[in-house]
Amino acid sequence: MYNNILSILIFLPLAGILLLVALPYISKNSDKHLKLAAFFITLVEFVISIPIFFLFNKNSAGIQFEEAVKWFPDIGISYHLGLDGISLLLVLLTTFMFPITVLCSWNAIDKGLKVFLAMILFLESALIGTFVALDMILFFIFWEAVLIPMYFIIGIWGTSRRIYAAIKFFIYTAFGSGLMLIAIMYLYFAHISQFGTPSMDIFDLYKVSLPFDGILSPQGLCFLAFFLAFAIKVPMFPFHTWLPDAHVEAPTPGSVILAAVLLKMGTYGFIRFLIPYFPEATQSYLGVLIVISLIGIIYGAMVAFVQKDLKKLVAYSSVSHMGLIMLGIFVFNIQGLEGGIYQMIGHGLSTGALFILVGMIYERRHTKMISEFGGISKVMPVFATLFMIAMLSSIGLPLLNGFVGEFLVLLGAFKLNYWYAVIGATGLILGAVYMLWAYQRVMFGKLDKVANQELKDLNFREIGLVIPLIIMMFVMGIYPKPFISRIEPTVKEIISRTENKISYSYKEVSRELTPPSQN
Repeated sequence: MYNNILSILIFLPLAGILLLVALPYISKNSDKHLKLAAFFITLVEFVISIPIFFLFNKNSAGIQFEEAVKWFPDIGISYHLGLDGISLLLVLLTTFMFPITVLCSWNAIDKGLKVFLAMILFLESALIGTFVALDMILFFIFWEAVLIPMYFIIGIWGTSRRIYAAIKFFIYTAFGSGLMLIAIMYLYFAHISQFGTPSMDIFDLYKVSLPFDGILSPQGLCFLAFFLAFAIKVPMFPFHTWLPDAHVEAPTPGSVILAAVLLKMGTYGFIRFLIPYFPEATQSYLGVLIVISLIGIIYGAMVAFVQKDLKKLVAYSSVSHMGLIMLGIFVFNIQGLEGGIYQMIGHGLSTGALFILVGMIYERRHTKMISEFGGISKVMPVFATLFMIAMLSSIGLPLLNGFVGEFLVLLGAFKLNYWYAVIGATGLILGAVYMLWAYQRVMFGKLDKVANQELKDLNFREIGLVIPLIIMMFVMGIYPKPFISRIEPTVKEIISRTENKISYSYKEVSRELTPPSQN
């Protein structure tokens, strides 16, 4: 079974869509059964994925669970899948979050339920495919496929400005993807020119050497195209403006998946493609990339601080946290890169939980304005407790998942330049300030609004969908070794391969510039 486990994980949700289509014809209580069917499919998907973590060889940096079938051999395109330490955790994060997302939609979606759940399953397939594809065309197909269900989830089931937010999301990401496709084709023809054979295999394209002499050189332009595609998806400052709109207008399940998994496509792209493909360009502009990441940390925190909308506050906190992740990636040492990857997973859990909890209070009060609340911990103590844990995880309290990732990122930044660590830590302090202040205004104070006095605490379903996230926050915060041990070999391999490629490129340039000896 595990010889083709990645294909099963990709296509099982798609097969589940067929079940959703058939259910209304065989069930009178179709809405309830649609929800149960979608939950069952995503739960089975998660259960199937669990053994991958334990079967994964943590001492190997190579690709595991590999599947390779020739697709269009004449032009070098293949159906090639596989996992390493980075994609392993992202796949598990995806399969873990989707059953929770389905439970989120239990009462949040009141129209077009069958189509909505089909979009959720389609989105899961596309996301998993993105993280396991080892052929550039296959990767690009899955990368673009993610746009379709997310566009409709925001545009159909969102709130008042949903059309604006959906179109803005689509235009931003499609623009970046178009540039990336042009760069992919350039790499493809460069491989043919240098090696004589066509190939879209990711690892074959690693071998391609592009000349670099500034941003307008072939490597510089390809670097810029890939950078824009991934920076928009992260999103990095100043390409972040689509994200708050998408989060605020999306239904709760859409916000959860957007924050927990979809944003990680961009960070994954930087690690998997941009740095290994264009090492000289990356190294040349490393200072600029780090500065942009630091600006994102501080800017996201400061804008979150002044938000009056609770969901928008969490959205801007995501901008700040994603800046921290990018800082870890661009300091490009073992601690920074491991911390960035670990923080990717931790951010998915903590911010996903925050959006779920904000969605729960919105379902009860039909408002997200902080000023409309106050003192609700008196009537919703369970909600207040779970929100507090998720918030403390987000700001990096020790013993919770956020602390480990943030510590490693700052350690890596300190090794490169202590000012990077100082500025990054300042952003984290600001994060604690705006989160704690928002919590104080919502949970404490006078319970003077009648609507708040009548609020009911979380029911068993709502508690059940948050508890797994809380458990994982503590597991990752207390015992990170099983996760770090699977990341580390891949991180070392990426750093070694990139440094070797830079070294080889510089040797070639030196050889060309050295005048021939005179005999």
